[in-house]
Amino acid sequence: MAKKRVFSGTRATGRLHLGNYFGALKGYLKLQDNPDYEAIYMVMDLHAITTPYEKEKLAENTRNVIVDYLACGLDPEKSIITAQSLVPEHAYLAHILSSEITVARMQHLPTFKEKVKQHPEHVTMALLNYPVLMAADILLYKAELVPVGIDQEPHLEVAREIARKMNEKYQTTFPEPKRFATKGEYVPSLTGEGKMSKSVEGSYINLTDDLETVKRKLASAPTDSGKGEKVPEKGGVANLLSLVELLEGDEKRKKYEEMYLGEGIRYGDLKGELAEAIFSELAPIQKQRKIYEEDPSLVDRIIRGGAEKAGRIAQETLKEVKEKMGFI
Repeated sequence: MAKKRVFSGTRATGRLHLGNYFGALKGYLKLQDNPDYEAIYMVMDLHAITTPYEKEKLAENTRNVIVDYLACGLDPEKSIITAQSLVPEHAYLAHILSSEITVARMQHLPTFKEKVKQHPEHVTMALLNYPVLMAADILLYKAELVPVGIDQEPHLEVAREIARKMNEKYQTTFPEPKRFATKGEYVPSLTGEGKMSKSVEGSYINLTDDLETVKRKLASAPTDSGKGEKVPEKGGVANLLSLVELLEGDEKRKKYEEMYLGEGIRYGDLKGELAEAIFSELAPIQKQRKIYEEDPSLVDRIIRGGAEKAGRIAQETLKEVKEKMGFI
């Protein structure tokens, strides 16, 4: 039985954080070790330029995410790992696919409307075409499964629409990609609202943070008096207890909940223990990261090797599409 191909990417907008690790990377690791799947993991630097970015940091950010991938255990012998821009067929196919979707369809996407509000002075064609490029990213490898969050479902629907149109009109053989929920954990924000996110300053702990930085970030997490008649279900205390459960286990959380309903929680103690638990998770990743940081030529070989492997698949797909569409 043929392996199912999986494609997933991370925008090149900074280093990965604890939420990325528990929410996505742990799932990626299981996929790469599953013989039923062939996985492609990329850093999406072409997507990074659809909103304002610092050109001086683009290459550095791209490389940092790849090093984070490797430090967390993604294996270039088991998965294809590279940067999107090194496979030019992504942009080529995106232009072709853009002929099968209307401007009106793109303008009505909720994600486009949100970005227009966030960046009213930067409403570019690249931003409008973001979902088309994402469709090209996926269809270029004929990926069936895409491990992304539910917020990306509107973009996946665009990819499915384009795949159907191409298959009906030109007899291409694109599968209609489905969202694949890896068994990831929801990692709450340190601010007390929502989940950890690179776009919300003060909400996250980077995989590269040392123990003192973790302690400092946790110290700023909002709390209350430490006791009450009911354990909070949302807000800063609720998020801290969720982190305790994730990093220290269910029994530790229950202990703190009992303290909250009884003698009270000393948040200094809770945050100190939690910081140690978080850093014990990060320390092996940081140790592995140092190996790659000290051998940049190894990272270069992995990135270039991944681009070559991805390129072979991409060239085959693009050749098929051009032939069926009538190009010379």
